[in-house]
Amino acid sequence: MAKEYRLGEVLLSRERIAERVAELAREIASDNGGRRELLVVGILTGAVFFLTDLVREMPDDLDVHIDFMSVSSYADATKSSGVVRILHDLKNSVEGIDVLIVEDIVDTGLTLSYLQDLLRARRPASLRTCVLLDKSARRETAVKVDYCGFEIPDAFVVGYGLDCAGRWRHLKDIRSVEAL
Repeated sequence: MAKEYRLGEVLLSRERIAERVAELAREIASDNGGRRELLVVGILTGAVFFLTDLVREMPDDLDVHIDFMSVSSYADATKSSGVVRILHDLKNSVEGIDVLIVEDIVDTGLTLSYLQDLLRARRPASLRTCVLLDKSARRETAVKVDYCGFEIPDAFVVGYGLDCAGRWRHLKDIRSVEAL
């Protein structure tokens, strides 16, 4: 029988998210070291809202390219299987290109570590990672995060791209979810 869930409290308001996303965009652009081209790789589907807002906050003189990858590591709506599968890969080579991975959340670190290793093996000029949410209490493997929006407690969260079994991605705030 499928679990039922209900929305909990607002953990991050849409205003606070927008403020932090703008700060991250400025920091990433500043750290780009005068290089004017950046490939932003969004991890589908959760990072779409974050990636969109992030790149729209970047300066006009930064040549931003966007591509997507889709991975799966979830056995059910809330628990990672630990096995990462690539469902959709990048369209083009990243060799010699500055790459920024944009992910919605890092918890165990297994998926993000796998993606970093995979892309690093493709020899980009640089590889950095930006996550909206870091749930470090659940970390199972060391993973480098260059830019982090927010540290959050060990709670299941939805909204601003994050979902629970396909629900609540569209919410403008990030909220906790409680099992019934």
